[in-house]
Amino acid sequence: MNHWIVAPIVLPAILAPFIIMVLRYHLDLQRIFSVAGVVGLLGIALTITAQAASGDIQVYELGNWPAPFGIVLVLDRLSAMMVLLTALLALPIVLYAIASGWDDRGKHFHALFHFQLMGVCGAFLTGDAFNLFVFFEVLLIASYGLMTHGGGAVRLKAGVQYVAYNLLGSTLFLFALGTLYAVTGTLNMADMAVRVAELPAEDTALLRVGAVLLLLVFCIKAAVLPLHFWLPASYANAPLPVAALFAIMTKVGAYSILRMYTLGFGPEVEATQGLVGAWLQPAALVTLAIGAIGILGAQHIARMVAFCAIASMGTLLVAISLFTEAATGAALYYVYHSTLATALMFLVADLVVERRGGAIAPTAPMPQSGLVSALFFVGAIALAGMPPLSGFIGKLLVLDAARDAPDANAIWAVVLIGSFVTIVGLARAGTLIFWKSHDAQHIGDGSQGDVAEQPAPEPNPALALTSVFGLVLGLVLLTLFAGPALTYATKTAEQLYTPDAYISAVLGGEE
Repeated sequence: MNHWIVAPIVLPAILAPFIIMVLRYHLDLQRIFSVAGVVGLLGIALTITAQAASGDIQVYELGNWPAPFGIVLVLDRLSAMMVLLTALLALPIVLYAIASGWDDRGKHFHALFHFQLMGVCGAFLTGDAFNLFVFFEVLLIASYGLMTHGGGAVRLKAGVQYVAYNLLGSTLFLFALGTLYAVTGTLNMADMAVRVAELPAEDTALLRVGAVLLLLVFCIKAAVLPLHFWLPASYANAPLPVAALFAIMTKVGAYSILRMYTLGFGPEVEATQGLVGAWLQPAALVTLAIGAIGILGAQHIARMVAFCAIASMGTLLVAISLFTEAATGAALYYVYHSTLATALMFLVADLVVERRGGAIAPTAPMPQSGLVSALFFVGAIALAGMPPLSGFIGKLLVLDAARDAPDANAIWAVVLIGSFVTIVGLARAGTLIFWKSHDAQHIGDGSQGDVAEQPAPEPNPALALTSVFGLVLGLVLLTLFAGPALTYATKTAEQLYTPDAYISAVLGGEE
């Protein structure tokens, strides 16, 4: 077996407890090992992505137990792509957390950071639905610790709400898994796909219930309206470098929808045909619209960026809900863009908060205003989908893929109007934060509302800015190499919609 497949899970799983037990009183050593661990994860991710690029699907059998009896990890184009994205995102964020001093404002930041990476990578690599639930719980525990890092009543309140809402999702997940197991007798994704296809039409009512429950769980993770209420307060009140890492967490929900509903409940499966898209597409369009309106009405920069994350998830899920190869290829390209762009804006928001507070209102001039405003401008045009950055390409691909959809007019209208409202909202925020900050007649009291903040000088502003520029570089490279990136995404979509290869690789001769 190829042991590289399990390495993205094992590395952070070993490093996190090592940091707690051995390095807990040595912050400098924690930082060194944490950065080295992320660099190692990036090297592993590049290795497995190169292996997956050939199109071969590789399986790692934990305990050497074959599927469907044992838990397996599966490496294909999609899982490799998502692990690589996680590693690419983690490196600038951990450097920024060190440079800004956020890792020193509470306990166990680096250990929790690596537990979070373990959960994310495990969710992307697992081939077992119950194991997906386990990794979701690892994500929940680690993200709660990171969310409340630094303390404060407002942050603790938001963290409790976040946990309560996600525990509801976990309960629904267990109900969904129990229902599907009762119908199919398995929780291995490939084996479930085989058994679902063999079910007689008259025995599929309970299966459809399980499929809908599972969709609800994934929509909670992806912050799809009306299941999005946890995200604005949670992301806005979390330490903003942590919120930048959370940009990948909503993608876990989108990934799970793609994985499960192209494999086990695909468009060609008669038992669940049309079930998912009929619910997901309208919800995604409304999510996009509400996210754009939230951007326009936000009074704090962190909350505004949280609504940007909701709007970008709406655009992504509109593409996914079409369940065609072209639309899925566009969605996968947009995954890379939206993750990097959202993380960039959260870090820019932290730069603003640390220098002048986060209220979207005129206040005293802040240090490095020109440089920070330029970074805000780059992030704004990226999130709004304006040329010349990759967001423009991603939205064009989504719109092009939707041309032949039954609701093409509605999709085009919502995406274009949502983009316009996003531009207006971000322009309003940029004007009030940067341009009017020198107008003494309009300086407010700097009130931050109910958003938790701890403005403090950055220990290493040069490294913090370098980390932010790293994300900008990622967006630029994604734009310049849009052709190869789209080719990989298209081939990934083709692999998703030919699930026989996945099933054969996992089950061997058993199917």
